[in-house]
Amino acid sequence: MNGQAMTHTMKLIAASAQAASTTAQNTLQLANDADPLALDLAGVDCIELHFPKFTDGRAYSQAFLLRHRMKFQGTLRAVGDVLIDQLQQMQRTGFSEAVLREGQDLAHGEKLLRMFPDFYQGDAQHAQPHFSRTTA
Repeated sequence: MNGQAMTHTMKLIAASAQAASTTAQNTLQLANDADPLALDLAGVDCIELHFPKFTDGRAYSQAFLLRHRMKFQGTLRAVGDVLIDQLQQMQRTGFSEAVLREGQDLAHGEKLLRMFPDFYQGDAQHAQPHFSRTTA
């Protein structure tokens, strides 16, 4: 690796603490079948993307579109049936927070996020593939 590890780690929120985290102003809740490209994001600080079940991955595509095409810089929060097994992919597609479903271990999730500090392919955080990044 060339020392360019991921710039940040996703914030993990326990299901029991979700109510406090969703009270922020300017939060948009987006259904997983909505087109993010049709949104007016003026004044929006946080977008909650819903996973109705862990096998439904449409929110990954929404997150990537919001970060990559729409250049959304605010908080992208995963809510719903969120498992720690999904966290790496969520972070790579642009999520900055995840509300874990009941029964998921926050500490284990944080450990999993640190397991791979960088990836060969480009993603929402680093558009260039690993081999084409320059070292400083």
